[in-house]
Amino acid sequence: MRLCILLVALALLTPVSRAEQPPFTVAPNLFNASRPGDLGLHAASGTETFTIHAPVAGSDTFHNGVVLIAFKGVLYAQWQASQRDEDTLDTWIAHSRSLDGGRTWSPPAPLSPRPERPGEMRSNGGWWTDGERLVAFTNVWPTGFQSGDGGYTEYRISMDGETWSSPRRVMGRDGKPVEGIIEQDPHRLPDGRIVTAFHERPGMIVAPYFTDDPVAVTGWVRGRFENLPYTGRVSRELEPSLFLQATCAVMVFRDQAESFRTLASQSCDRGESWSRPVLTDMPDARAKQSAGNLPDGTAFLATAVSHDRMRIPLAVTLSTDGRHFDRAFLLRGAGDLQPLRFAGRFKRPGFHYPKSLIWNDHLYVAYTTNKEDVQVTRVPLAALTTPAP
Repeated sequence: MRLCILLVALALLTPVSRAEQPPFTVAPNLFNASRPGDLGLHAASGTETFTIHAPVAGSDTFHNGVVLIAFKGVLYAQWQASQRDEDTLDTWIAHSRSLDGGRTWSPPAPLSPRPERPGEMRSNGGWWTDGERLVAFTNVWPTGFQSGDGGYTEYRISMDGETWSSPRRVMGRDGKPVEGIIEQDPHRLPDGRIVTAFHERPGMIVAPYFTDDPVAVTGWVRGRFENLPYTGRVSRELEPSLFLQATCAVMVFRDQAESFRTLASQSCDRGESWSRPVLTDMPDARAKQSAGNLPDGTAFLATAVSHDRMRIPLAVTLSTDGRHFDRAFLLRGAGDLQPLRFAGRFKRPGFHYPKSLIWNDHLYVAYTTNKEDVQVTRVPLAALTTPAP
């Protein structure tokens, strides 16, 4: 009897997965699979697309991983660029600025020094700001991306978006550098805590992390998280984003198992523990995605909502309560996809690796088209709160 009581007590004290059911559902027939170019979706009123950078012959023609941030009234974009192919040793981090809300942009300029050590590669790691300081993260791959060894994260800080500090390592709360690549999508919880994910080395094994450092460069702690089974050095879950659902956070992942559906995990204790990831009904072309909440609390997910590897169309899907997604708007479809102009490894038609920003009464979604044109689509927030056609 005493043993039984002890076992029950231990069970009550041991953290458990909150549910094997997905933390959200998707309305049936929201996406019309018989129309693969746009899935039957329509653009919200006032949707506009602008080009940040379009390569020309003789220049670097591979671009991907665009991330936006607004800082002191200026809109900034960063991305990775290389001469021809994806994730090669000539990769560098480009950035550009817009003073008019994203319509026009400055010519691309280097954001981080090029690698100085043989075999090293650097790619962009996204942004953060506390309003006074702008943080640029750099993902450092000591033996290159293709080696599969993984890497770590550095940061630089600027007070004006032009002059930058020297690179330093992102640090954990234990006083040691975080051994992983940061996901380009940190989110601030209502109480100020910051949550994102790192892809830990060796390899790329994803795990949620949180920090209470308002600048997001120190104090990182790994949340309790159980990866789904995987083989090799890359976890099944990859490249997550996050939205809020009442008092909980929902992290959504790309599924490397090629279900072409989004995986999701939930935390209701400020990112300290997470449920075991489960498959949802949200279609996803196995790419980066970007989630968040509109100012009124509406949850959104911007991704290539495809049932296969074609990253077409790009859409934003919405849920009033974060539990049931029942509205979607087209951002870009096959009908306005420009042709792929330059060859390159892993380049193909489509809208790649979207990341979002809410600023000045608009939802901005940045991405590359065909992994060569750096573009951004913005939608008035007011148009997203009206019923889809």
